[in-house]
Amino acid sequence: MEKVRVMVVDDSRISRMMISSMLAKTNFEVCGMAENAAHAIDLYAKIRPDVVTMDMNLPDVDGVECSRRIHALDSHCKIVMISAMKDAKLIMHGRLAGISAFLQKPVCTNELLDTLMILCQDHVGINTVYRESYVSTFAKVLQEGLQSVAGLESEIAVDEEASGALSLNGVAVVIGIVGEPRGRITFYMDEAVMLKFAGQVLQQEDVSEAEASAVVEESGNIIAGHGISRINDVIKEREMRLTPPGIISGVDITLSNPELTAFNIKAKTSLGDIFLNVGFARSV
Repeated sequence: MEKVRVMVVDDSRISRMMISSMLAKTNFEVCGMAENAAHAIDLYAKIRPDVVTMDMNLPDVDGVECSRRIHALDSHCKIVMISAMKDAKLIMHGRLAGISAFLQKPVCTNELLDTLMILCQDHVGINTVYRESYVSTFAKVLQEGLQSVAGLESEIAVDEEASGALSLNGVAVVIGIVGEPRGRITFYMDEAVMLKFAGQVLQQEDVSEAEASAVVEESGNIIAGHGISRINDVIKEREMRLTPPGIISGVDITLSNPELTAFNIKAKTSLGDIFLNVGFARSV
């Protein structure tokens, strides 16, 4: 994979050094740094980086205005704002100025890399983006969702499927992804885990299968929605939406779609294993 060239704009030398350190030994390389808007605009025109990280507070004009001027030079520029602020008004003005994504300081390495990878997927390769950013986002959301919905701690593992075929037993919530990219999300577990999971969510011992099924359906819908929303927050040019969830149950169920590149995320919990299978179309 070719290196992706990053220009860092920040008036703080320490912040510039931190971002550079985060990108060291990755496929992203810092090709230039600027400490103010005037320098950033001039440098962008000269080196034409693949992506820009932009601070909000610059000594001459703010990061939104700097981004607007860079966008006037290159309407296809990709800009990630990294600022201590991340409010709705800032995001609204930033979107109008051409800013693609917003991260809040202190930003962690994985969050920065995920964002850059999704924005620069034409350079990185879409399958790499699916694996390293989209699926890693869903893995985090699954872990967080199980904690918030059911108070469950979990250990997460991710495997790539050989094809879009998925075999399962028990109960599964199937949700389509429409937009770009399109795909499918399946949240599933076996029947014994379903009953224990629903009991923990509802905080009661006796749960009917109908109630348990409804709990799983709603939980899967919530987790899928959070994952899609996080990815949509990063990408402004592309937008994914979810179809209404459907639920199936039984033994030796096979869901097949050979057009999908699918990944299986397993959450190991005290109640048993809970899974989230995420598949994306092979071409976008």
